[in-house]
Amino acid sequence: ADAQSWLGLMYSLGHGVTQNDVEACRWYRLAAEQGEPWAQYRLGMMYEKGCGVEQDYAEALRLFRLAADQGNALAQLNLGAMYGEDRGVE
Repeated sequence: ADAQSWLGLMYSLGHGVTQNDVEACRWYRLAAEQGEPWAQYRLGMMYEKGCGVEQDYAEALRLFRLAADQGNALAQLNLGAMYGEDRGVE
């Protein structure tokens, strides 16, 4: 899962590979499904911004919550921001 998360980051940033958000999401998703919090956070960011996937605040919120529950501070921050700005929540 860690390696998959790192591959996602490499594709997202174009480090050592051609930048490709769709491929980044594919690797993030593989790691996120295994419970890797950084991949959950990063995939949440992709959904929030609509990079490589269709923008989906509800999915971003779900992924941020998974990562936040594992102590990922950036996911906690983004989760709070989504609530504060009424993005994907009521």
